[in-house]
Amino acid sequence: MSYEEIASLRRRIDEVDAQIASLLAERIGIARKIGEHKRRLKLPIEDVRREKEVISRVRRLAQDMGVPPEDYEAIFREIISACKRAQSREKKVAFLGPWGTFTEEAARRFFPKAGTEFIPAPSIYDVFRMVTSQDADYGVVPVENSVEGSVNATLDLLFSHDVQVCGEVELPIRHCLIVAPGTSLEDIDVIISHPQALAQCRRFLEERLPGRALREVDSTAKAVEMLKEIRNAAAIGTEVAAERHGMVVIARDIQNSPRNFTRFLAISTHDQPPTGRDKTSLVFSIPHVPGSLYKALEVFAKRNINLTKIESRPTRHTPWEYIFFLDFEGHRLLSPYHEAIEELSRRAIFVKVLGSYPRAT
Repeated sequence: MSYEEIASLRRRIDEVDAQIASLLAERIGIARKIGEHKRRLKLPIEDVRREKEVISRVRRLAQDMGVPPEDYEAIFREIISACKRAQSREKKVAFLGPWGTFTEEAARRFFPKAGTEFIPAPSIYDVFRMVTSQDADYGVVPVENSVEGSVNATLDLLFSHDVQVCGEVELPIRHCLIVAPGTSLEDIDVIISHPQALAQCRRFLEERLPGRALREVDSTAKAVEMLKEIRNAAAIGTEVAAERHGMVVIARDIQNSPRNFTRFLAISTHDQPPTGRDKTSLVFSIPHVPGSLYKALEVFAKRNINLTKIESRPTRHTPWEYIFFLDFEGHRLLSPYHEAIEELSRRAIFVKVLGSYPRAT
């Protein structure tokens, strides 16, 4: 083959590349329009089932043309990724603030990609409000601690707001005792923190700082920030918060239990498609008659569905009547979980599915 023939073939490759680039631009443009419709309909951008259909069709086409299916699959997976990036815009994620809280750390773990805008909210209620008003695409809130139990405000807001749980994060909690520069352990007269943080460090406080006044505030990060204004005080918070506000850590890992974890939920206006390692959360109410709770739970037991949590909360409407929050392993759209929810709906006064989402790993 002569150099002229090689040059001619390369010119032909350039023409084909131009056609491929044009078709790719057209495909990405169509994907962007689909993304706009999905956001308007409050549907998730990622559609695992559709991606599998595309890859399966591509592999069949490759086999028909005598091309290794693996090569085409690799190429089209990159194309699909580019289309998903085009469908997505910068995510806005609200979290229980201020900056430097464990909730911020959980939010950054759940949304690790660059381009995400994190917005600190002053309360758990404000996180829910921002999601429902679409001022944020997602919210991250604490829901339970392995030592202190559930965060009741989150449970109540899940019940009362039109949101879906779309993910969870389990974060090991490592508390620090933080002071202003120049403050020693002997100088401390008051310890400031969130109520759960104070409770989780009770043993350290009783042994090392007995008799000191305890002051409760909305968050551990706020407690650290208050050290700028309060003399002879200490805060229980994170090392990140201490660095942010120019404070000093004088004791680390002061929590009562080394197995101290907090579970955080990511909320949005939609849940997630099945992944094979899912969890479903729901809330239900049952008649106030003997055996009604047994009958409600029977729908899961007879299908061998594993319950990971059940908890009651007052209805806040009628004294001594309760609603039940329940988590189970499995996705609400699949069998036998879908059938269990349908049967529960017939036995209960009401059932609200809070979402199906991948289990924390």
